[in-house]
Amino acid sequence: MAALTYTDAVNEALQRLRRVGFEHGRSFVNHAPMAAEALAHMGHADEVPGWVEHNLRSRTYHDVPERRWTIDPADPQDWNTALGDFSRVADWTALFERELAEEPWREVLARWWPRLLPGMSAVLTHGVIRTAHAVRAVTAADDNRLALGELAQGLGYWAARHSTHRTPADTDDEQATEDNLETAAASNDPRDPTLRALDDLVARYAGIYATVPQHHPIPLIHAITGPAAVRLVIEHLPPGQRHPSYRVAHAVSRTMLDWFNATPRPAAPLPDAPDVHEAFAQAVQVGDEHTIKLAEVAVRHQAFAPDPRHAAAAHTANQAIGRLYP
Repeated sequence: MAALTYTDAVNEALQRLRRVGFEHGRSFVNHAPMAAEALAHMGHADEVPGWVEHNLRSRTYHDVPERRWTIDPADPQDWNTALGDFSRVADWTALFERELAEEPWREVLARWWPRLLPGMSAVLTHGVIRTAHAVRAVTAADDNRLALGELAQGLGYWAARHSTHRTPADTDDEQATEDNLETAAASNDPRDPTLRALDDLVARYAGIYATVPQHHPIPLIHAITGPAAVRLVIEHLPPGQRHPSYRVAHAVSRTMLDWFNATPRPAAPLPDAPDVHEAFAQAVQVGDEHTIKLAEVAVRHQAFAPDPRHAAAAHTANQAIGRLYP
């Protein structure tokens, strides 16, 4: 049998998952489309069907709420009222399905991104993360019709779980945000300054994750994968949306430190870790969606801006989350 291509694996996964609920258990997020795309992106396309099958057997997903009323995207009062109302998730998905069928996806994304961005922190940034994996699938798949449907689901979930949690970055932290951007702009690095600042942000929180004591190994992962998702999408956005995106991503990751009582330890040494590709292979062996997604971020960002903190974070997650499985 011929090896599966990226498009084959992603489309088969999305076909199987298209009617699966957005959440399971006690409002835990459905990570299956994201992890399946990450596996395929990393060259593990042949393993995607088996991983999806195992995921569907081991999770009891909630039913998707029925569609209720059409959301009018031209009426700000109408769509603002529906923001953050999970009972309207099917209505939101339908809205994005219509818009993506009628307009180029980048135009839809550019219109809704600044509307949804203030709610990035909701459900630990999973709205923006699912959207980002869908964007990569849309751009990478040879046949992206199912990927466009997944983009509608990602945006729909983000809108329905939208919540403008207060992200009270203090004055010093806000200044650090501006300093990061100014440093990036002044460097000789050919990358866009905001892209470099996001790369620095991902590496910083990877280092924090790898060195701080945690009550549970999963929640703080999203302080890394959230800004990494913004980084994945931002090159497809108008330039004027990049700086605000970085500022929100920075504030959300900073706030997660408070949420999870994680105090950075700048002088703490990084744990010994294999290289990022070996860390990804170990993440696949663990099989958890969080280890897979974080290790894929580590590989991706190691290519953007090499830093030992990427592998350290992935290895830390592999070790800690692996112990959760019998």
